[in-house]
Amino acid sequence: MVTVLYLIGGLALILFGAELFTNSIEWLGKKLRLSEGAVGSVLAAVGTALPESMIPIIAFLSDTGDASEEIGIGAILGAPFMLATLALAITGIAALVYKVGGKKREYMLIDSSVMKRDLSFFLIVYSLAILAAFLPRGIKPVVAIGIIIVYLFYVKRTLKGGNTMEEAELKPLYFAKREANPSSLLVVIQVAASLGGIIIGAHLFVDGINHIADIFNISPFVLSIFIAPVATELPEKFNSIIWVKQGKDTLALGNITGAMVFQSSIIPAFGIVFTPWILSELAVISALFALAGAGIVYLSVTMRKVIQPTTLVFNGIFYLAFIAAAITI
Repeated sequence: MVTVLYLIGGLALILFGAELFTNSIEWLGKKLRLSEGAVGSVLAAVGTALPESMIPIIAFLSDTGDASEEIGIGAILGAPFMLATLALAITGIAALVYKVGGKKREYMLIDSSVMKRDLSFFLIVYSLAILAAFLPRGIKPVVAIGIIIVYLFYVKRTLKGGNTMEEAELKPLYFAKREANPSSLLVVIQVAASLGGIIIGAHLFVDGINHIADIFNISPFVLSIFIAPVATELPEKFNSIIWVKQGKDTLALGNITGAMVFQSSIIPAFGIVFTPWILSELAVISALFALAGAGIVYLSVTMRKVIQPTTLVFNGIFYLAFIAAAITI
């Protein structure tokens, strides 16, 4: 019971901290007069990725042996795997269910250039991250630096133009709900408090995974690759269903593909530098399924200039196939 409380309490604290962080980081962007693109694609993207990103970082830094390393790698690989398979499949199902103008969608209503950009960067950086596992230890940090450089180039391409956050309407700061324009000090205090909550929650979560793995003799990697991304990443990706219902398919898919780029670059680079970065058979399978799912969608948007909802739904097969592999291997 205590172990379950650690797990649930840790996740609750992580998610609550992420909500506080996202809210405060938007206000910080407004105070600093950053563009909406800078806040949305960089600051907010980091904020929404913090729950699953902090889990592997804490696991690696705790240095409690092979179990922590497995949890860290599972959390790192779990996010892009879940996004490229299950999240895209759910979005495709929503597109089949919800009509636009009274008619069923034959194709997703997307800006193909946005999808090509995100998916191409994902395929590049994630392939490099997986390739690093098979390279000599001395070369791995070089690959990690290369991945970070590629991500920074992606950010530069993404952050062009846009209105400043000064012009945007934001939800009230949680630490000052009655103030229309809270002080910069309160904004910074909320940022710090949210990060503290996320770090404590990640510690509890890692401990919970370790205990459950010991009790039921289950691989910590398997537990973390399923529990961490589904609990921390998938709920917020249900925003994509809302956007599909509204006919805003570019927002719906961009919400997923943009997260895929971040989750396959900065966090794997951390793992490559601070661990031996040796991937198990299951870890490699999950990565290959993620690349396959993203590759199918990329080929569709590149060769046909369109994405069919059924193409996205098909990616769910990779998620089911991995479950089967996890059971049998």
